[in-house]
Amino acid sequence: MNNKLLIALLCLTGAYAVVACKKMEDGPFVEPISLYEKVKGSWQLTNLLQVDETAKIAGIKPDEISLLGQFDVASFHITLDTDADNQPTAYQVTGTAPELFPNSGFWDLDTAFPNADGSAPTINLYSDAAKTALVGQLTVVAIPGATPEMELKLTRSTAGTPFVSYHYKLSNANQ
Repeated sequence: MNNKLLIALLCLTGAYAVVACKKMEDGPFVEPISLYEKVKGSWQLTNLLQVDETAKIAGIKPDEISLLGQFDVASFHITLDTDADNQPTAYQVTGTAPELFPNSGFWDLDTAFPNADGSAPTINLYSDAAKTALVGQLTVVAIPGATPEMELKLTRSTAGTPFVSYHYKLSNANQ
């Protein structure tokens, strides 16, 4: 009985050695998913909040109001274009909403990947294709992922102190 057990144990050990030495194939290298892939495309407005930053700091209510039913902001639609390599190119805003930032130009992000510290990325808006003349910045408050929704924040400030911000809640118009 001991010989049979010893033979079985040797066979099992040999089989394990063969399997353990086999190199696993991970597949071909693919580029990591960038934020450009998540924010590119056409986005339509679902809500626009105007936040009084001064009232918010002072604890005065109301400190925010929805502008969705006012000024025809519901027609706001922004398209963030990329090239075949998912690099940002131009952007365009359509609709009859008041112009809070230029309606067309060029864009990029301050980082192509999420920040390690969890801070929000910024969409930089430019008036020229060389991306040297910055004309605005939008903070990406919520990045699209499992749900096709994105939130952007435009902050107005004077002498470095914010006094009003606009929170754009957007849904993917392509879906």
